[in-house]
Amino acid sequence: MSVMTTVGQPRAAEIAGVGLVKPRIARWKAPLSLKSGATLEGFTLAYESYGRLNGRRDNAILIMHALSGDAHVAGRHRPTDRKPGWWDAMIGPGRAIDTDQHFVLCVNVLGGCRGSSGPSSTDPATGRPFGLCFPMVTIPDMVAAQLRLLDRLGIQRLRAVVGGSMGGMQALELAIHHPDRVQRTLLLATAARHSAQQIAWNHIGRQAIMRDPRWREGDYYGQDAPADGLALARMVGHVTYLSDARLTRRFDRDLQFREALSYRPSTEFAVESYLDYQGAAFVDRFDANSYLYITRALDYYDAADGFPSLTAACRSIQSDVVVISFDSDWLYPPEQSEQIVEALHTAGRSVSYYPLQSWLGHDAFLLEDEQLRPIFRHHLQPSPPSGQRRVIAPRRREEPAP
Repeated sequence: MSVMTTVGQPRAAEIAGVGLVKPRIARWKAPLSLKSGATLEGFTLAYESYGRLNGRRDNAILIMHALSGDAHVAGRHRPTDRKPGWWDAMIGPGRAIDTDQHFVLCVNVLGGCRGSSGPSSTDPATGRPFGLCFPMVTIPDMVAAQLRLLDRLGIQRLRAVVGGSMGGMQALELAIHHPDRVQRTLLLATAARHSAQQIAWNHIGRQAIMRDPRWREGDYYGQDAPADGLALARMVGHVTYLSDARLTRRFDRDLQFREALSYRPSTEFAVESYLDYQGAAFVDRFDANSYLYITRALDYYDAADGFPSLTAACRSIQSDVVVISFDSDWLYPPEQSEQIVEALHTAGRSVSYYPLQSWLGHDAFLLEDEQLRPIFRHHLQPSPPSGQRRVIAPRRREEPAP
């Protein structure tokens, strides 16, 4: 077992990004059979790509997004956009996921609401949004749909698949069930299946939506949406993405817009106001039914499904696997990453494990680009070391000064 060290790399801000990007849409008329036994009669996927696909079509990296993410992973759609894509610091010319070398692809998942087919899409049979008539989708279904896109683009084998949180589940699913389609698999802050606690958190979010009177059994399109329920679901979920240290550093017990307690039930603390804002902002960009569907897909997933054990499932994997966890992540704790690492090790597969230290909680996989950059550079280089099983010692990550 070897211990690796990393050298300093230029900050992402010092390197130009991908610039303006154009969302793309792909449509299929052919049916897609789903894990539930239902059939989706044609579907649409929204995606973005960065860099160039080479003549051999073997330099593609597929980024798989998390629950509230989408295909817009890098760049801006318009010069006036306030923020770039959700992982912009990691993707671009000369960046950790280098678009000078790689063709980078990210797809909005099936069941989503950012351009791909989901409950808010129009049912061609009725001319109205599907609502709950849209069939339930699973992580394997999301992967199957994305493989259709790879086939259309002529990509038979990915150089790498990368996913954090729910994206990690998709990446693991692809590596297990389509082992010939991927050379390297990078899993961040994820799990092979949800625990009872993770299911419980999602249940609270779903109940918040379904108990909103405006949900109307999912048939709210063209009327007032269940904004209160979705906002509350987002508030609950958002807290699970953070750490106590992060909340304390940012808010502590500070009051919002006042110097003394009002002794009223309304919002008083700054952290309360922050959660109110997060909930309201989420309602503007996400569909409540998609939230129900995607959290169900998370809870249904079990990487060992169809196998005697997770170890048996991992024996199918042919790619080199990198697993990354964060010590302050209590939603997807390091123990769940270590279950995957142990299964891969027992199965005799190539695995590198990076247990990183961070004060940022589950969101660390989106924000710790300085720690992630050298790891990605090493494992995405043209010919990284293969077949070794390594545990890499974590670098001490200090909390910022107050």
